[in-house]
Amino acid sequence: MAEDEDNSAFVAFSEMGLDSRLLRAIDGMGWPSPTLIQEKAIPLALEGNDILAKARTGTGKSAAFALPILNGLLATKDTDDGSGDHHMNARHVRALVLSPTKELCHQLTQHFQQLTAFCSREITVLDISTGRVDDMRGVMTAETPDIVVGTPSRVLMHIEAKHLPRLKQELKYLVIDESDLMFSFGYEQDLQRVLQSVPTIGCQSFLMSATLNPEVKNLKKLCLHNPVVLKLEEPELPESDQLLQYHIECDEEEEKFVLVNSLFKLGLIRGKTIIFVSSVDRCYRLKLFLEQFGVRACILNSELPVGSRCFVVQQFNSGVYDIIIASDEKCCSDARQRNDRKGKSSKRRPDEEYGVSRGIDFKYVSNVINFDFPTSVTSYTHRVGRVARGHDSGEGTVLSLIGAHEKEYFRTVRESFSASANFKPYQFKMEELEAFKYRSRDALRAVTTIAIREARIKEIKREILTSQQLKSYFEANPKDQKVLRHDRALHTVKHKQHLRDVPEYIVPPTLQAMVKAKKGSNKRLEEEASLSYTPKRKRRPKHLNKKKDKNADPLKTFKFSTTRRSKPKLKNRRK
Repeated sequence: MAEDEDNSAFVAFSEMGLDSRLLRAIDGMGWPSPTLIQEKAIPLALEGNDILAKARTGTGKSAAFALPILNGLLATKDTDDGSGDHHMNARHVRALVLSPTKELCHQLTQHFQQLTAFCSREITVLDISTGRVDDMRGVMTAETPDIVVGTPSRVLMHIEAKHLPRLKQELKYLVIDESDLMFSFGYEQDLQRVLQSVPTIGCQSFLMSATLNPEVKNLKKLCLHNPVVLKLEEPELPESDQLLQYHIECDEEEEKFVLVNSLFKLGLIRGKTIIFVSSVDRCYRLKLFLEQFGVRACILNSELPVGSRCFVVQQFNSGVYDIIIASDEKCCSDARQRNDRKGKSSKRRPDEEYGVSRGIDFKYVSNVINFDFPTSVTSYTHRVGRVARGHDSGEGTVLSLIGAHEKEYFRTVRESFSASANFKPYQFKMEELEAFKYRSRDALRAVTTIAIREARIKEIKREILTSQQLKSYFEANPKDQKVLRHDRALHTVKHKQHLRDVPEYIVPPTLQAMVKAKKGSNKRLEEEASLSYTPKRKRRPKHLNKKKDKNADPLKTFKFSTTRRSKPKLKNRRK
């Protein structure tokens, strides 16, 4: 086992010996240069080494294994085509990519498809993490894909259904992505059974992880042969010039809602934002609260169908939505509590293969708000990894709202990082938000338990009825996507129009000049850019609809109209 040190000179994509079709795809994706993990891993993988790579979230680990695999597959196909041996040229599953969540499987499939933009006929990719196994029999047997992406449990189902008959003979590449999460998601037995169906010799393996915990070390013994271990010397968090970390201590739960409302309504938070909460109920509670003030936000949680969740992420990345409220149950609940729940039956279990803080590539995120603070350092690190990611340029801001029961968690996180992490208190005077408190209190009263339950039922019903059309229908009819706007109001709480406006007298004195200037210069632009904007059709007054005579005397017209309006009054007087 070799360990690679960070001592080599910079290597560009064009100097790595990659296929020209892959270089064209990289250029089309706008990647100017490889990230550190890509610069280190790709040349070593092209030499045929097994790779165990540790790098924090958002550093470009996916391309670090995708590019060497695609390059190897293209080289094999070119050789087979030239040899004229039809048996060798037969299509088989040559690469298997395992990931812990359905969302990440969908994202990895899209990533492979983007990189094969100029060789899509030669290489096909299939995501088998969703759908009924029996329904995919035809695709898996008649049109066998070159690359299969799925969770360990779904891949095992297809192996047992005989959909991957020559996997042990033909597989050339195995990837276990986010491998440190595999056991925590309950995949230990499934993963071991899948590994029994892959070749022990002649298969290049990749283990990609954000941490090197004992589970990863156990996996290394099972599927790696004399691997190169890449422990990149990089901070767990982005540099302080890229990442600003603020926190506000809230004595009462109500203060969190007041702060989020005031920050959005006063324009203090700009750009694409992810708000993390601890449960599905909290997800809907915050959405119903914000929409009373005209703040539109879409929801991402484990109860929504996987197609809808992937669709939400896709639309967020394309700029349709600006605010996502994500329930991050796995990062906010203690592992001990999760294990206790495994032995208990529940009426409705959310998707066990759901995950949002890890792996999913939210693009160009400007802000992360920890509405509910995570209970571990690892969870905080992965949430923060949503900003300042990989090839995305720009700065990111993290704002954590610390409740009374969360101070201990925050203290642990702050002490675990060095002084360079630069945690700063957000300078905000709560006493200047009294008017916002009164408004927020009324809005919170309206968000009852019944309203939350009705909102959850309404959202689930709507998504179930339309989830089968999300991929195919909206690709063919993009204009009809407004039918399924995930940020639309749920209408389980009565809205009061006056809450949408921010009168000048409730704006804190220190911000009045900024808010006034913002209203005066950017009101029209902000309205048109808002998610709920629809241009209003102006109606002409009735008296202007009649064509005017250019030669008419305006004084006579005025006199005539005045006389007509006064006639009813004269009749009434006579009566």
